[in-house]
Amino acid sequence: MTGPLPPLPVEDLEHVLVHTRDLWGEAQGASFFITGGTGFFGTWLLESFAHANDRLGLGMRATVLTRDPAAFARRSPHLAGRTDVRLHQGELRSFAFPPDRFTHLVHAAADTGVWTKGESSEGLIGRITEGMRRVLDFAFAAQVGRFLHISSGAVYGSQPAGLTHMPEDFRGLQAPLPADAAWAEGKRVAEQLCLTHAARHGHAVTIARCFAFVGPHLDGNYAIASFINDALHGRPVQVTGDGTPHRSYLYASDLAVWLWTMLFAGQSGRAYNVGSPHSLSLAEVANEVALAADEPQPVKINGTPQPGRPVSRYVPSVSRAETELGLRVHVALPEAIRKTLAWQRRAPPISAR
Repeated sequence: MTGPLPPLPVEDLEHVLVHTRDLWGEAQGASFFITGGTGFFGTWLLESFAHANDRLGLGMRATVLTRDPAAFARRSPHLAGRTDVRLHQGELRSFAFPPDRFTHLVHAAADTGVWTKGESSEGLIGRITEGMRRVLDFAFAAQVGRFLHISSGAVYGSQPAGLTHMPEDFRGLQAPLPADAAWAEGKRVAEQLCLTHAARHGHAVTIARCFAFVGPHLDGNYAIASFINDALHGRPVQVTGDGTPHRSYLYASDLAVWLWTMLFAGQSGRAYNVGSPHSLSLAEVANEVALAADEPQPVKINGTPQPGRPVSRYVPSVSRAETELGLRVHVALPEAIRKTLAWQRRAPPISAR
């Protein structure tokens, strides 16, 4: 059995609190329901929730939907053993509603596109939308006031090569998305269900369209996590493709700041991109990781760029979040990689989790 994972660094939790302190006043005595509370997003939200509760004495409570409470308790006993965190067993599409009322709901549960490539389009879209409907029915039954739906930048479809940063009001959406983009299509439908339900029942709903991230607990199937795993084990950092696609990475403590801010202060019915605007090629990202290793590692790029092929991009414009909510990127990528490597050195190997 894999041992428990280490808590998040206190300096990161303090970072979240410093940049959200003025928002927590409305959460005095609040009750939160969180789906996906045991994943990457949810773990950061739960740990920063617990830190704010301890430091500010807010008397908040969080109920976390999980399929396997025992596994979560083994992995994160420092969270599962808290009196202000309650684990509620159930599957997203069929969970029994707890009888309590909840002031805030964060819907962070979503199998990523990485894990769903082998699933039929019909089955995947149905599973995403059924889960969304169940959560919305629960929000109505629990009389939720504020609702944050964590969606994905994938809802935009392929980013045009000439568009360096994808804005929320992009009008070039493919309708529908290609057949191999069922996960993104499901996320798009889920957003529409969420907004329609909110308008009918009066919930204050904000949508967070999330792009790419780095930090403790990130799954090893993402490119930057794979790079970090190579560096951690003293191997050459392997780039599977040709290294030309452009990505940007927001560190997870900034991610938590952005998500809490959107829950408490985001405009209802509004979608906000969540991510970093600082674009790098995957080859450049791999080099940053290689330089941050204990002993600098070489980078091996396995593909060859094809002349004239458009550049693939997945990079958000975050001017709406900056202008309306005052959000910023505080942790630069080299520091984000260093922090992630430091935490991973204390954690069980990714392959063992």
